[in-house]
Amino acid sequence: MIISEKKPFEEVLEYLKDSKKVILTGCSLCASTCKVGGEEEVLEMKSKLEENGKAVLGYKILDPSCNLLKTRKDLKSLKEELKEADAVLSMACGDGTQTVAKLLKIPVYPANNTSFIGEIERVGQYKEACKACGSCQLGWTGGICPITMCAKGLLNGPCGGARDGKCEVDPENDCAWILIYNKLKELNKLDNLLEIKEPRDYQINAHPRKVDLRDKE
Repeated sequence: MIISEKKPFEEVLEYLKDSKKVILTGCSLCASTCKVGGEEEVLEMKSKLEENGKAVLGYKILDPSCNLLKTRKDLKSLKEELKEADAVLSMACGDGTQTVAKLLKIPVYPANNTSFIGEIERVGQYKEACKACGSCQLGWTGGICPITMCAKGLLNGPCGGARDGKCEVDPENDCAWILIYNKLKELNKLDNLLEIKEPRDYQINAHPRKVDLRDKE
């Protein structure tokens, strides 16, 4: 899931300083789960903007905001309001915000900061799990990502700074490679560690990336 956090409201107001009439868009998926872009949060933002002198002409919870074709269709319900609006405030992730911006000819501003791809540990608690590197290593590491979980992204074992099972960079975090070792030992797969891994090929995740399934047929 894409994990996002609210921007400070002062930053949002700074974006909208030259905009009197605003439309809000949320997202039914990740942003809703993170409590930064669902209907409750959109209505809260609407009230705060109106308290600060903005006219909110309408809002739409996009389903989801990052689906270009669906968002184009959903925004048609705000066709007349968009003609009058000075700006749109997107309460989705960075991807969803860019999707909305691509479809409109007025400024689209972000209400959130996109943090990482993560797992839901429990309600309201999220942990980074994947960097979308384009070359997944989970098959030989026991399902623990060294690129994400190791602060240095090492592929051939731990650095010399781990102490008592904790990371040198952030001692609050477990050392990824000790976790990997213990997991592989549990799976009777320690031989996986005998192969020296070549340096990562960063060309495969040169930005911006794209995937077209038609090319794979």
